[in-house]
Amino acid sequence: MLNMRRSASGEFMRLQQAVNPILAIGQDLVGIFLMLAILFQARGSGLSATFGGDSSVYRSRRGVERRLWQFTILLAILFCVFSEASFILR
Repeated sequence: MLNMRRSASGEFMRLQQAVNPILAIGQDLVGIFLMLAILFQARGSGLSATFGGDSSVYRSRRGVERRLWQFTILLAILFCVFSEASFILR
């Protein structure tokens, strides 16, 4: 019974160390910046705009709004790369 406990705790320690800490921290940081970038892209104000009640006309993104949109796409790609890398390197 004691050997099983040691084995189980050793297995737990092995699984706990399976994630590369650098990849985990990088994924956390990219995730936080991705959430912020998405929140900065709010087009309308008020509760009605939240549920699609915004009646604005479609327009193209220009200037800072376009760069923020491109940055959001880049962060989403980086998040996927970090996820795949942590899965593959495990």
